[in-house]
Amino acid sequence: MGFTIGGIREIRSGTRRRGRSPECTAVAEFTGLWGWDVVPGARAASGVCSCGRAKCPAPGAHPLEFAAPVSAGATLDEVGRAWAEVPGAAAMLPVGRAFDVIEVAEAAGRRALVRLERMGLPLG
Repeated sequence: MGFTIGGIREIRSGTRRRGRSPECTAVAEFTGLWGWDVVPGARAASGVCSCGRAKCPAPGAHPLEFAAPVSAGATLDEVGRAWAEVPGAAAMLPVGRAFDVIEVAEAAGRRALVRLERMGLPLG
């Protein structure tokens, strides 16, 4: 199972509600609206990983081992409590459970998205 870092947050502006962080509301959207599990992940700044390991092999590109995943269907309040335990964590989506990720060239990916949309399939 791999992980992808959530990016829908950049698409949707103005998701700040009730004083919650943008990450918290994005995670609530992933779990509640899309039905995806979310795993708190490490972040990297200047090549240093937030996990605390001095020689982290994948800075900012892995789940935090000590953080519990947030299950699909979690409410905004449940997400708020869970994300308060890991402030500043990246939202990572475990692939291979509810959806898959396929890496293709940009031109092919754009054509595929257009075709999938025309077919009426839900796109994340």
